[in-house]
Amino acid sequence: MATWVLSECGLRPLPPAFPRPTRPISCQKHSKFRFFSTNKGVADLKLQPRGFTCCNYRERRWELGVSTPLRVATTEGEEESVNGVGEDLPEFDPSAPPPFKLADVRAAIPKHCWVKDPWKSMSYVVRDVIVVFGLAAAAAYLNNWIVWPLYWAAQGTMFWALFVLGHDCGHGSFSNNPKLNSVAGHLLHSSILVPYHGWRISHRTHHQNHGHVENDESWHPLPEKIFNSLNNVTRTLRFTIPFPLLAYPIYLWNRSPGKTGSHFDPSSDLFVPSERKDVITSTICWTAMAALLVGLGFVMGPVQLLKLYGIPYVLFVMWLDLVTYLHHHGHEDKLPWYRGEEWSYLRGGLTTIDRDYGWINNIHHDIGTHVIHHLFPQIPHYHLIEATEAAKPVLGQYYREPKKSSPLPFYLFGELIASMKKDHFVSDTGDIVYYQTDPTISNSSTSQ
Repeated sequence: MATWVLSECGLRPLPPAFPRPTRPISCQKHSKFRFFSTNKGVADLKLQPRGFTCCNYRERRWELGVSTPLRVATTEGEEESVNGVGEDLPEFDPSAPPPFKLADVRAAIPKHCWVKDPWKSMSYVVRDVIVVFGLAAAAAYLNNWIVWPLYWAAQGTMFWALFVLGHDCGHGSFSNNPKLNSVAGHLLHSSILVPYHGWRISHRTHHQNHGHVENDESWHPLPEKIFNSLNNVTRTLRFTIPFPLLAYPIYLWNRSPGKTGSHFDPSSDLFVPSERKDVITSTICWTAMAALLVGLGFVMGPVQLLKLYGIPYVLFVMWLDLVTYLHHHGHEDKLPWYRGEEWSYLRGGLTTIDRDYGWINNIHHDIGTHVIHHLFPQIPHYHLIEATEAAKPVLGQYYREPKKSSPLPFYLFGELIASMKKDHFVSDTGDIVYYQTDPTISNSSTSQ
């Protein structure tokens, strides 16, 4: 009887010890059979009947209200499979072509997430500008060495927030009005010494080629041949903290190793001839801001200007380099880079990484939701969290949940240092490549 009931429950039957009953079982009385050494009968198992009739036991179907685990632990702490299920499950390969298309991800995102509200976008600009001037006024008024370090940290973060809003203008996610995007972008970026159009165009190149070894524009990996050609000074500056966090101004003037051109030069190979006028406009705006700062230095003195603007600018640059680098490097799992036929817009975008910044998430406009931003840069920042949640079921394992941050994301410095010790170059050949480590740099970093 017990063997038959187990069989009807969908469990593996024991060797038959009793013949199956030949008469229908009464519906009114519960079975008195007991299972193994437990003190439970059929009624105690809380079985759920399906297609139940009292006339024919063969029509009865019973299901236990529990699920069977794929693997269980033995007394030695090792895992064993149950009924042979779950053995040798294949490990997820992030370089494998995804089973979904970009259109599938797009379709999962609610329609209102694509709507750009210029008034809402401008409200964030007004908020951030008020905070910037308020912090500067408070620091200048109090003017003591307890306040200044707090001011530098706060104002450097706010400069970074201004950059993110200008970044939205560059993507066109600020509004549907190109003129509004251009004016707001120039005001925001010029105020923190970023050439708006020059950066906008190179950043567009970055998005269009994300995850591509040679064609990516921002913090792309160095092929082994270029890495080996670097002199010791360049290697030190690229892989030794804090120098990589100060790279952005150098990048604006000279780009990355292995690439030539400048964000200020309209004849640079970064730009096509039709974009040169835009680049000249941005360079003029940048020059005007630099001249304004020189004038302010004469009015208030260079030390006061350094305290109010110079040091916050340096901290803004550090924010920018930290965030930009860690959105594409430093994950605990090795992530692929592509070239040739293996690269696609979708596969490259799926190698980007979301990061949690604790209290800073709202301040810098949720730029940590980077995967969906990279795939669909036209989504406004205030819809990125919702869009990400909606896309997760489609992305599956290709989406990597970010580590939860404390209120202040100090853990990110550990992620950066670990990456600088091991992520040095990629092979010159192969269409799917991973970072390799140079022992001399790794040992030097460890000993510091």
